Amino acid sequence: MKPSSELRVLLETGAITALVYPADANARRAAASLILAHGAGAGQHSAFITAFARGISALGIDVITFDFPYIAQKRRVPDRGPVLEACYRTVVETVRREIDSARRSLFIGGKSMGGRIATQVAAADRELRVPLKPDTAHDLVAGLVLLGYPLHPPGRPTELRAAHLPAVGRPMLFVQGSRDSFGTPSELTPILSALSPRPALHVVRGGDHSLKVPRSDPRAQEAVYDDVQRTIVQWIQSVGPTSISSE
Repeated sequence: MKPSSELRVLLETGAITALVYPADANARRAAASLILAHGAGAGQHSAFITAFARGISALGIDVITFDFPYIAQKRRVPDRGPVLEACYRTVVETVRREIDSARRSLFIGGKSMGGRIATQVAAADRELRVPLKPDTAHDLVAGLVLLGYPLHPPGRPTELRAAHLPAVGRPMLFVQGSRDSFGTPSELTPILSALSPRPALHVVRGGDHSLKVPRSDPRAQEAVYDDVQRTIVQWIQSVGPTSISSE
C-alpha cells in the first residue's frame, strides 16, 4: 500500500507535505482517519512509519503522515514544543477539511515524540476535547494512538512527561514495549489508572522503544508489528461512533 496523494499543509514557517495512505479498496469505506506523526530521529519516510501506515491502511483506516518542520528543512534537532504543537494542530485542521473519513472519525497520535506532541495538542486545545454533535462537519478527535510513549528520558525516571495527560479527556491507546527505556508498562500503569477515560495499554513482550523484539528472524518482528496494527484498528473500531464502527 503506497500513499495515493499528498496534502499541502500551510504553516507560518512554510509549507510541508503530508502523505495520505488510503484504506484498502476492499473496505466499503474507511471507518476513520489516523494521523500518525514520526519520532524525533526520523521522518515520515522512516521504515517504522511507512510500515505502520501501510499496515493500518490495509486494514481499513485512512492514514496520514507528515514531517515536522525540522525534518522537512533537513535539520537534525527537533523544533521547540510550541512549533511542533502548532504544526500538529494545522495538520489536524487540514486533514479534517480534506479527508472524508476524518470528518466522520479522526484519531491522532504517533511514535514516541510524535505521540507526545499529539497528547499535548489534545490537552491544550479545548476544541479537540469538548464533544460537539457527532454528525456535524466539525467532528472532534475521537482518540489517540501512542506508540512507545516517551514517559521520561532514558535513565531519568523521575523526569515524567505525564502532568498534561489528565487534560486530554479522550480515549487513548498506549502501545509499549516491555523493555522500553523511555518508560516500561509497569511505570505507565499507575499513571494511566488515574486517567478518565482509562486508557488501553497493549504490551509488546520483549519490545524496545520501537517495539522491536530481540530475535534474529525478521518474520518474528513482522508478526509483532502485524499484531500491533490489528490491535490499533480493533481499538479504533471499538471507540469510534457506533454508526461508523458497524459498517
